[in-house]
Amino acid sequence: MRHMAFVEFLGQLKQLTPEQRKRLVWHLMGRESAPAPRATAPLPAPTGCPYCSAAVERLGSWGQSHGLKRYRCRDCGRTFNALTGTALAHLRKREQWARYADALIEGVSLREAARRCQVDKNTAFRWRHRFLRDAAGHRAEHEAGIVEADETFFLESFKGQRRLPRPARHRGGVAGKRRLSAEQIPVLVVRDRSGQTADFKLEKLDAAHVMAALRPLVDQEAILCSDSAGVYAAFARATRIAHRPLNIQHCPRVVDGVFHIQNVNAYDSRLKGWMRRFHGVATKYLENYLGWRRMLERYKTTVTPALCLAEATGRHLNS
Repeated sequence: MRHMAFVEFLGQLKQLTPEQRKRLVWHLMGRESAPAPRATAPLPAPTGCPYCSAAVERLGSWGQSHGLKRYRCRDCGRTFNALTGTALAHLRKREQWARYADALIEGVSLREAARRCQVDKNTAFRWRHRFLRDAAGHRAEHEAGIVEADETFFLESFKGQRRLPRPARHRGGVAGKRRLSAEQIPVLVVRDRSGQTADFKLEKLDAAHVMAALRPLVDQEAILCSDSAGVYAAFARATRIAHRPLNIQHCPRVVDGVFHIQNVNAYDSRLKGWMRRFHGVATKYLENYLGWRRMLERYKTTVTPALCLAEATGRHLNS
């Protein structure tokens, strides 16, 4: 190539897209062929107007912008795209979201997720909690039949904060006091036999907080199975819901062949085992991680990046 032509070629490099630059580098490294760009997982369409809540039938197409289809509401006249009003609005590098959703499904570390998506570690952290913000609120709203309830505890953590009210612990650490104390954050887990699951981070494990969580959730005709803790008996008395308390230390694990809390205990065990990989979760983000685990349990082996993106935008494709 002649010198002037080479100079002109260098001037045109500024016009290349990021994907085209990667393909050029791949060729310069002597590889025979560049890897095919990863397909972006489809974003779920809006279910209504994010501004006036008009039904989806009132939405019309309004062209495209930045690779996203735009819509116009016939009621309020405003235009928007599929990300408007969601946790993913204004995030960049959309072509990496499917790969990041894969990292969420696998539960890899932030540094590994950042490496896979070629983003900074801080960006990977911000994406994690943007992706999980709406998923954290997607829990069962009604449970019926035999409903199992039990509590589990997570060590209070100020991970990520610069100023701590106590000496720092390393990689999760252990509580300073034995047994239950203010250092333990109670999480109430409720699960019926159909697999509907809800969990609640409680400020305090007492009758008032348990009542607030269970009253709108448990069907009036349900049978509540729990351990012999007084908070569940108080809830059952106040709501007149049938209650089968189980004293695990002094009676069989299964009573009358059907009454037990083994399903919810098994869920607690899977949750705690899965949480260990993070070496302690900041209490302020605990609900996001609870929602993350519920999402994986909800879809099991059918979970895909598209489902993760649907959860992140608050448009659940499968409940």
